[in-house]
Amino acid sequence: MDLDLAQVRAFVAAAGLLHFGQAAEQLAVSQQALSKRIARLEGELGVQLFLRGGHAVELTEAGRRFLEPARQTLAHGDRAVAAARHVDRPLRIDYWGHLFAPMRTLAAVIDQVGPALAVETGPGRDLPGVLDGLARSATDVGFGRVHGVGGSREAGYTHRLVRLEPVDVVVGAGHHLADRSEVRPDELRDSVLWCPAALERLDFYQQFAEHFDIPAESGTANLGIDHFLEQVAADPARFALVPADLELPERTRVRAVPLVGPTPLYAWSLVWRASDPHPGVEPLLRAFADVGGRSRWLEYRPGRDWLPAGDVAEVEDTSGSGF
Repeated sequence: MDLDLAQVRAFVAAAGLLHFGQAAEQLAVSQQALSKRIARLEGELGVQLFLRGGHAVELTEAGRRFLEPARQTLAHGDRAVAAARHVDRPLRIDYWGHLFAPMRTLAAVIDQVGPALAVETGPGRDLPGVLDGLARSATDVGFGRVHGVGGSREAGYTHRLVRLEPVDVVVGAGHHLADRSEVRPDELRDSVLWCPAALERLDFYQQFAEHFDIPAESGTANLGIDHFLEQVAADPARFALVPADLELPERTRVRAVPLVGPTPLYAWSLVWRASDPHPGVEPLLRAFADVGGRSRWLEYRPGRDWLPAGDVAEVEDTSGSGF
């Protein structure tokens, strides 16, 4: 059979949202038209792709098997149209870890690439959200802290460590360590690590707290860096972790103190689809290697520095690849 891409696009939209009405709105068609396209697709395939019950829908086993190849088919179709029209689609990069200001790193690398590579950047919610965007071909590359994805292409993604960033401790003026020139992590055990979200959603914070036996708490909502730091300043028992070269807002009542013995490092990585990556991925990787090499972004010394175990393995893999 010959697949009708309009029908496939209707299926992928509905599978991603699990809601026919929202999928129809996303595609700017009526819900009736979307339902007909999916019904025709099911008829051509001879299988049921969705279980429909009231307002809720879910994928059948056949639908789950069909989803990823369907997404890839749409991506191929879009690239074919772009090639026929001689359109070079910009490389789309979604980033997360917003309180750690990922654009500081991305901007330096994108400047290195220059006009030879058209790039579009946008904020992603978190790692799962960006991975979903990659699976749907809604974005091409993710930039942030990657964990739990695995090191093989079997998961559908490839990722590479590109920066290890030293982390400072940030405390309010009333904290008993506020006047120190440097602080060791074990001196923070009588303080509370203040988190911008629930601890189970913040792998780096969680592993730091568990490794150094430090209690952790979080607020009810992430309302940005200013609000987060004001929460830290409001309680003399709280501290936060931020990149060492992050410029703190002047109006916040906090100060940054270097962490030593060991210095925690925050790992930044790129992640992209293992199959059929955007042609701009390779130039982006070369630019990261160039800028990162000059700036010593991947420097890690066991004993002096601390990384979560998974990140140590990534460092070893990256060193072995010659990046």
